[in-house]
Amino acid sequence: MGTKETGLDWPIFRRWDVPWTWQSISLTSLACGLSFVLTGLTEATAIPYLGIQIGELGLDEKAEFLFASQGLTTAVVLGVLYGLTNSFGPLPNDVFRYDLKEPFNLQKGWLLWAGAGLVGALLAIALTGAAMSFFGGETPQRETDALVRLLPLIGSSTVSTASLLAITGVLAPILEENVFRGVPTPVAIVISAAVFALAHLTPGEFPQFCARNLMTPITIHAFWNSGVILLLTFLQLQGYDIRELIQAQ
Repeated sequence: MGTKETGLDWPIFRRWDVPWTWQSISLTSLACGLSFVLTGLTEATAIPYLGIQIGELGLDEKAEFLFASQGLTTAVVLGVLYGLTNSFGPLPNDVFRYDLKEPFNLQKGWLLWAGAGLVGALLAIALTGAAMSFFGGETPQRETDALVRLLPLIGSSTVSTASLLAITGVLAPILEENVFRGVPTPVAIVISAAVFALAHLTPGEFPQFCARNLMTPITIHAFWNSGVILLLTFLQLQGYDIRELIQAQ
C-alpha cells in the first residue's frame, strides 16, 4: 500500500527500503542470539576467577551485579548487531531510527503512539485473559516466574529498586527493541512482533510492532516494565504480600 494509492503521507504507509535479503537478516539474528548465549557462558565461567560468590552477595550487591551483567550483554549484542548491519552502509533512514522530534504529532509522534500502544497492550491482555478463561486455558507462567525470582530485590532498598528499573526500564527495552524491530520491512516487523510476544509468552506485547520509529516501542516497553516494578514496590512498602498477589494472577 503506497502513499500515492492512499493519499496519506503517514510514515506507517511508506514503503520500506532495506539493503539486505531475508537470508542476511536471518544470519544477523542468529549472530545476535549466539552472542547473547556466549556472553552468558563467558560471565558464568569468569565469575569464579574474579572471586565473586553469588550466594554470599547482599541484596544490593546482587542487584548491582544483575545491572552490570545486563549492561554487558546489551553492549555485546548491540555491538554485534550494529557491526553486521553497518557493513551494508550507508543505511536507510528507517533503519535503527530514533526520532525525538514532535512527540505528539498525529502522524509520527512517538510518545502519542506509545500511549496508544500501551492502551492497545492492556486491551490485548484483557481480551487474551478473557479468551483463555472462556476456553479453560491456563495463563502462561514465564513472566510470573521471572517476577517471583526478582521479589527479594523489589522494594528492599533504593539501590535495588534503581538497579531493577535500569535493567527492566532502560537496558532491556533498548536491547530487545533493536534486535526484534531495528531492521524494518512490513512483513518482518509483524513476524518479529509475533516472535517477541512468543519469546515472552505475552500476547499483549504484539501491539508494539506498529512503529517505524524505535522510540515508540522502546517507550512502551520501558513504561510497561517500569510500571510493574514501581507498582510492586509500592505494594510491598504498603505491607502487601506481593508474592501471593503475583501467584494469584
